[in-house]
Amino acid sequence: MTQQIFGNFQSRRLRRTRNQDFSRRLVRENTLTVDDLIYPVFVLPGVGRREAVESMPGIDRLSIDLLLIEAGELVQLGVPLIALFPVVDASQKTLMAEEAYNPQGLAQEAVRALKAAYPELGVMTDVALDPFTVHGQDGILDDNAYVLNDITTEVLVKQALSQAEAGADIVAPSDMMDGRIGAIRKALEEAGFINTQIMAYSAKYASNYYGPFRDAVGSAANLKGANKSTYQMDPANSDEALQEVAFDIEEGADSVMVKPGMPYLDVVRRVKDQFGVPTFAYQVSGEYAMHMAAIQNGWLKERETVLESLMCFKRAGADGILTYFAKRVATWLKEEQLAKYSDKKK
Repeated sequence: MTQQIFGNFQSRRLRRTRNQDFSRRLVRENTLTVDDLIYPVFVLPGVGRREAVESMPGIDRLSIDLLLIEAGELVQLGVPLIALFPVVDASQKTLMAEEAYNPQGLAQEAVRALKAAYPELGVMTDVALDPFTVHGQDGILDDNAYVLNDITTEVLVKQALSQAEAGADIVAPSDMMDGRIGAIRKALEEAGFINTQIMAYSAKYASNYYGPFRDAVGSAANLKGANKSTYQMDPANSDEALQEVAFDIEEGADSVMVKPGMPYLDVVRRVKDQFGVPTFAYQVSGEYAMHMAAIQNGWLKERETVLESLMCFKRAGADGILTYFAKRVATWLKEEQLAKYSDKKK
């Protein structure tokens, strides 16, 4: 950043450009558009099912038929990408997470349905085992409850391949196993899925902000108070995040992600400055829940606060944001466009 001194007060009044709306718009450094939004959704088995996520007001788990209706609305709003998170029945959870790569699994069926109905909508799938394990961890455990890296990676490769075969545009490994990006990329290339993108959860922290998400997918009860600190990153570290990102890029990731979002915007900025690759961030369930709690209590304005929060991601260098506010924000942005168009016609 330049250290040049521009001048003193009066010769350089910074408030001049803030005085009127036209000027503020002209010098605005970042903008938020619908193209920046990725909408995470929770998918249920069955038909005609809708379940509210109590810890995430306004967010529902949806069966595939209702998901298709939701997807149609997203297409109309111009949201480019949807991220799928399956909520599988407890009877399908095992120690080896076999359901994760079932060709007729819930995520795979949802992908096929979405791509058949709305081929223009991007579909991203979660590559991780926690929805499919009886213990709620993201991998295969040894006798000491330690997540085994290489065996887990073998299962993740099977899962990613099954999702690509179903038609996923992007597979997103969120497990944080070492070397899994290279193994998945190699398998995709060998199977002919050369255009299937990998969005790597490269800097995923062992955060306390994931609680509502674990409620939503049904893994919280399986964890039984355990944590994921042996494979997710220590919140105290940011240099390590750059190492993780560097490995994932070298191994074949098309884009990288920082998770959680707002508490880790410094990491987003460092990643973008260091590597200049497509960089995404996840405004996670806990962030959503905190915003909604304050909004519902009348402590914060909804529209203004949510839009500000997402602009912070853009300012930090994020190319896009996974956010549970995506549909709402896309609606607001469309309303703003229509209002401007209407004003021009008057």
